Amino acid sequence: MSLADLLILFGGMGLVTYLPRALPLVYLAHRQLPKWFVEWLGLIPVAILSALVAPILFADPVGRTLELGKPELIVAVPTLLFAVKTRSLGGTVLVGMGLYWLADMVM
Repeated sequence: MSLADLLILFGGMGLVTYLPRALPLVYLAHRQLPKWFVEWLGLIPVAILSALVAPILFADPVGRTLELGKPELIVAVPTLLFAVKTRSLGGTVLVGMGLYWLADMVM
């Protein structure tokens, strides 16, 4: 691949990454959205995070069966309790990493 091909490739990748984010902002910047729509948009991050985390915590990756004894789930519960109590992102990350390390050593 030549340098020109790489530049075209990187430019195209940047364009298809930037446009889907920029067009809704440009289109909706000066419009009043309905209240129900704004509330619905507020639920999207929670739904996406749940969809990403739930399979890791609850499912066996090979058979896609429910497995409640996974180290990830066992570590997630005290980490969640720590996060709710302290509201510290850095502390939560450290506690989660430490507990996962301990679970890996024990199990």
